[in-house]
Amino acid sequence: MALLTLNRPERMNSMAFDVMVPLKAALEEVTYDNSVRVVVLTGAGRGFSSGADHKSTGTVPNVDGLTRPTYALRSMEVLDDVILALRRMHQPVIAAVNGAAIGGGLCLALAADIRVASTIAYFRAAGINNGLTASELGLSYLLPRAIGASRAFEIMLTGRDVSAEEAERIGLVSCQVPDDQLLDTCYAIAARRAAAPGVHRRTNSVRQGERS
Repeated sequence: MALLTLNRPERMNSMAFDVMVPLKAALEEVTYDNSVRVVVLTGAGRGFSSGADHKSTGTVPNVDGLTRPTYALRSMEVLDDVILALRRMHQPVIAAVNGAAIGGGLCLALAADIRVASTIAYFRAAGINNGLTASELGLSYLLPRAIGASRAFEIMLTGRDVSAEEAERIGLVSCQVPDDQLLDTCYAIAARRAAAPGVHRRTNSVRQGERS
C-alpha cells in the first residue's frame, strides 16, 4: 500500500502547482510500482484539499513565452492531468477525506474509487460561489456518477456544504468515522482489497471511455 499526503496544511492543502505537480509525478511513479496494491490519498492537517488557491498559486511548469490566455489554459491542463492521473491508476485509490474537500478538492476525492470521510469532513462544489460553472476538473461527470444527476446538480448549482453525515447517506462516501480512526479504517479496506485475487482498478473498456 502507498499513502500519498497532500502536504500544505497552512493553506488547507490547496491545489497550488507546487503541490499538484509533485502529486502527479508521485501518482505516475506509484502506478507502475508493482509492489503497491492499493493507494490511499489524504491531506495533512485539518483539510483534505480546499481547491484552487487564488493567493499563492505556485509555479506553473512550461509556460515561458505563452500569452495570458494560453497560460491560463496550460494551468488548467496541469490540474486536469492530476485528476486524469488518479483515474488512470492501475491500483484502486481510497480517498481518506480528513476535512474540507472544496472545489477541486472535491474533484480529487471523486477521482478515487472509494471515499471514507472523517466526521468533521465536508464537501462543497465551490465553482458557482466564485461565478463559475462548478463543472471544473470533471466534476459534472464524476459527481452525477457517484450520487445521481438530481442530487449532483442541486449541490453544484447551490454551492452549499455537504456534511459527512449527508455524504454517507447519499452515497458520496462509503462511510464516516471519527477522525482518529480515519486512516486505520482506510488501511483495513486497503488490506482487504490487496488480499483479493484481482487488484486492477477497472476494466480497460471503462478506462478508455473516460479518456474519450
